[in-house]
Amino acid sequence: MILSLNTFFFSIGPKGVINDWRRFKLESMDPENLPPAKRELLRQMSSPGRPKDDSRANLNRKMSVQEYELLKEEDAGCLKKYRKRCMQEMHDKLSFGPKFEGVHDLDSGEAFLEVIEKEHYSTVVVVHIYKDGVKGCEELNNCLDCLATEYPTVKFCRIDAVASGAAERFSDEVLPTLLVYKAGELLGNFLACTQHLNEEFFATDVEAFLNSYGLLPEKELPGMEDEEENDVE
Repeated sequence: MILSLNTFFFSIGPKGVINDWRRFKLESMDPENLPPAKRELLRQMSSPGRPKDDSRANLNRKMSVQEYELLKEEDAGCLKKYRKRCMQEMHDKLSFGPKFEGVHDLDSGEAFLEVIEKEHYSTVVVVHIYKDGVKGCEELNNCLDCLATEYPTVKFCRIDAVASGAAERFSDEVLPTLLVYKAGELLGNFLACTQHLNEEFFATDVEAFLNSYGLLPEKELPGMEDEEENDVE
């Protein structure tokens, strides 16, 4: 889910953005590196001698011209830090449910049922039923390894057809099979799923296939540091 800072700012209002920026700026300034006049102004703005219950009112008051000039003299590094913090806060608010690493190997039918029934209600669970030696199974496993890094909020799992306890239902002819669940409900049942892909397929092909059915969530926010470097330049 990729949203702009404008969305974040709209949610807290323009006055909230100004006050938040003022607070961040004051916390980022090093008084020792400022000229005496500006150092005194910074002291007055931060008002360390005021009671704690006055700090909010002090922060919300209108800025003087001198305060505005001091805050306006900003370097790109501090601006990047502020933007990164805002993006992280926004991302934290929009991130729901647990996150996972890699593809989870299931060793029994009980483990298969447990991951479907007990996983977080917002988590998409993708299960690959495979069998060693069956065409396409190993390639699909490799693709899911890649997708697991791209979609940490999706729980990717795999289980051998025999270990699942339902080998009679998953014969070689219907493998590899992909099952997709959410909140215990079956959303996708793709038998012999590689028939929908090219002879040679990659993780992006499997991703596009699942997305064509709307089964994958939005990707995580891109690397913030790289994005910020591009925006500031």
